[in-house]
Amino acid sequence: MRRFTLEVWGELACFTRPEFKVERFSYPLITPSAARGIFDAIYLEFTGGQPAMYWQLERIELLEPVRYIALMRNEVKEKISVRAVQGWMRDPSSLEPLYADATREDTGQDTKGRTQRQTMALKKVRYRLTAYAVLYREDAALRQKIEHSFLRRARAGQCFYQPYLGCREFSAYFRLVEEGEAAQPYPHSERIGWMLYDVFDLSRPNAPLNPDRGDKPAISLFEAVVENGVLEVPPYHSPAVRKAKGGAA
Repeated sequence: MRRFTLEVWGELACFTRPEFKVERFSYPLITPSAARGIFDAIYLEFTGGQPAMYWQLERIELLEPVRYIALMRNEVKEKISVRAVQGWMRDPSSLEPLYADATREDTGQDTKGRTQRQTMALKKVRYRLTAYAVLYREDAALRQKIEHSFLRRARAGQCFYQPYLGCREFSAYFRLVEEGEAAQPYPHSERIGWMLYDVFDLSRPNAPLNPDRGDKPAISLFEAVVENGVLEVPPYHSPAVRKAKGGAA
């Protein structure tokens, strides 16, 4: 299995700790699930409409000091369902948009479709991420295609959608780290404790990208320890990754 390393950076980032229910408070560095999403944005192979693989993070390296910034952000309280959008496509006259701090013309009532929340985010982040492809059914030809395609696209800076750092409004930028490049991580050590590993059951082919098809979140956690700027990520099927009851062993 070939390892790929990306250098990823951005102006703002927020990797929300799940124990904070209302206000967002970020982990001190990127989570494996957020890092996997950046690799997915560059290349993810599908077979029969379902992912044929997932990216297994192996190492996260901190290249800049941890810097927090307090922000007040507007967040919407509702989201439009896929079924509603499909109905509007069939009958545009049935369109009912979501209102945020507006007065509806039909009722004259003020609406509150947003809420203000405090966010403790990160600023000026830079990471080095190392991962490899795990196929749900090992195939040498398919693996060669995946690795070649990812290498070509990462070198060219191509992605299917703009990768982001925890929240979609916090854009991520990346470049492929070629073999032989060496840069020392920032000397930061911290025992983070239980850290979010992923929100989907990665052992199931339809889990990583299709939560709207009936798949319920399958939270997994691991005990994260940063030593001299390096966070070693255990494999998803490792006993070090604690999974929700009923999840993959």
